[in-house]
Amino acid sequence: MKLGVLGGTFDPIHNGHLAIADEVRSQLQLSEIIYVPAGQPWLKADRPVTSAEYRIAMLEMAISDRPCSRISMIDIERDGLTYTVDTLADLWKRLGADDEVYFIIGWGSLEELPEWKAPARIIRLCKLVAVPRPGYPLPDMGELDKRIPGLREKVIILDKPEIDISSSDIRERIAGGKSISGLVPRAVEDYIREKGLYKP
Repeated sequence: MKLGVLGGTFDPIHNGHLAIADEVRSQLQLSEIIYVPAGQPWLKADRPVTSAEYRIAMLEMAISDRPCSRISMIDIERDGLTYTVDTLADLWKRLGADDEVYFIIGWGSLEELPEWKAPARIIRLCKLVAVPRPGYPLPDMGELDKRIPGLREKVIILDKPEIDISSSDIRERIAGGKSISGLVPRAVEDYIREKGLYKP
């Protein structure tokens, strides 16, 4: 099977995440999208992350009507900081020999890939699907390939969707008493309000 993997803190999951997953699945004809919520991502080690219990509950609500989507708890269950290479290695232990993994990242993350843990191993474990984000130019693939030899052959560059929604903006809007209607699924919006999440 061709499996898409979308990792993130999902703090909270928003409509941009879902649109990206839908577009990648459609363009690449993937069998399934696996959402992998992070435990404590190394890139965000300097800020607190909302309890996994709440983030997973919101994820479950967001994908409840998407039959070709599921959640993997491998990063939540692992102690310590979350690194993509460990996520992919653990995933492979649970997949079939004929499965293909397509790891979804943004253009900005692709630019930063040489700074990630074991980038050469990452591209041996999967194909990367790079999606645009407003404000982030397409990285210089020639330069990246020099730093991570073989990268160019393992990256699929998409030019859509361009999603200008971020979890940090949603958290700031809630803290400021602003509406998040249309930015997250309605069930997620109701849950955030019910639990009082992201209030100052």
